[in-house]
Amino acid sequence: MHTVIIGNGISGITAARWLRKLDSNHRITVISSETKHFYSRTALMYIYMGHMRFEDTKPYEDWFWSKNRIELIQDHVLSVDPVKNTLSLKSNSTLGYDKLIIATGSKSNKFGWPGQDAKRVSGLYHFQDLEMMENNSENLNRAVIVGGGLIGIEMAEMFKSRGKDVTMIVRESSYWNNVLPPEESNMISRHIKDHHIDLKLGVNLQEIKTNESDEAIGVVIKETQEKIDCQYVGLTAGVSPNIDFIRESGIKINRGILVNEFLQTNYPNIYAVGDCAEQQNARPGRRPIEAIWYTGRIMGETVAYNICGSEVSYDPGIWFNSAKFLDIEYQVYGFVPNQLPETHSTLYWEHPDGTKAIRLNYERVSGAIAGFNLMGIRYRHEVCESWLKQKTHIEDVLGNLALANFDPEFFKSYEEDVIQMYNKRENKEIRSKQKRGLNAALNFLRKTIKS
Repeated sequence: MHTVIIGNGISGITAARWLRKLDSNHRITVISSETKHFYSRTALMYIYMGHMRFEDTKPYEDWFWSKNRIELIQDHVLSVDPVKNTLSLKSNSTLGYDKLIIATGSKSNKFGWPGQDAKRVSGLYHFQDLEMMENNSENLNRAVIVGGGLIGIEMAEMFKSRGKDVTMIVRESSYWNNVLPPEESNMISRHIKDHHIDLKLGVNLQEIKTNESDEAIGVVIKETQEKIDCQYVGLTAGVSPNIDFIRESGIKINRGILVNEFLQTNYPNIYAVGDCAEQQNARPGRRPIEAIWYTGRIMGETVAYNICGSEVSYDPGIWFNSAKFLDIEYQVYGFVPNQLPETHSTLYWEHPDGTKAIRLNYERVSGAIAGFNLMGIRYRHEVCESWLKQKTHIEDVLGNLALANFDPEFFKSYEEDVIQMYNKRENKEIRSKQKRGLNAALNFLRKTIKS
């Protein structure tokens, strides 16, 4: 059995590793035109900022692949022939397969802006994007970043770390308010401005100006016709599945490659995982495409089981994401929409310094906990997930909230503030039942597992 994997991100490499774990005789080939070896994509910013070297971002030593008999090919797939079970490569060679896993990830969105394909214009998704930023940073005075979200703020922090001026053009009226609730969105908007980043909200890019060498030299804002001189333009207005090379293949696509619960396409021996895969029947409350690291990892493991003969449905588990807005850490667990429906209530506490917040969402009638949103404060994943799975009552969560706190013990704790806010609002007398700390959390989890 020969399985070929296109893409060496977290989904493709997880699939390769699990195929080898499950079948010692399986022939496994991974093709990537980005880098030869798998690296942590989320660490790109730290390479630019000087915190890490590229070799530090590779989870496995280079000898790992030959030792585990996983063949690596650095090439670019031009097309797929599902009838002949072959791939056409840029090197003018052809590669056959028995099973195929497409794990080509995402690409930065472009919306037909004049100048969008010019030099000194890139997203922040591939290693080549990092190289372009690095190669054009020496004489860079100002960068303009088009779009917000998690990638936009990463790129802004990268340029600011080298003392570059940064302007951000964001179409939303408040930063990432299509995802974050209003209070958290306003917090991040303030925080960006406090870091001396020129944040322009509620406006759109009209065009990217270029010079005679087709290099970006500025942008024009659509609504105001303001011209901003710059030497680099970052395109971070979201991402979309990287699937152009299969559009004429007969593999069914919508926004992404359509897959069933077993991650199969309309060709039974072809699978898709990660950012490029679109669930035909997504689970309630989940999006058909989720460009998230942990879901990509789960898909990679799931597809390996299915290829090796154990039929396993893809289960993304409880929604989770984490990131960093400059120096504000962000975590979300469960159901935290930007606009809360009438069926749910929320308890939102914000520190007076405006850089820390705790939000607990719960069902209005049953009181079952539904979601956690955290800014500048860290909670334990396992504890939050346990409460969400068991639909624990909000008052039981509050009484044990200290168990979730993941900050070092010498950090100030704010759980009592949240409890007092709830007591005042609901005229209750909920009291903390637990002390914070790792041992208390572990004991709680042990009891939860036994029950």
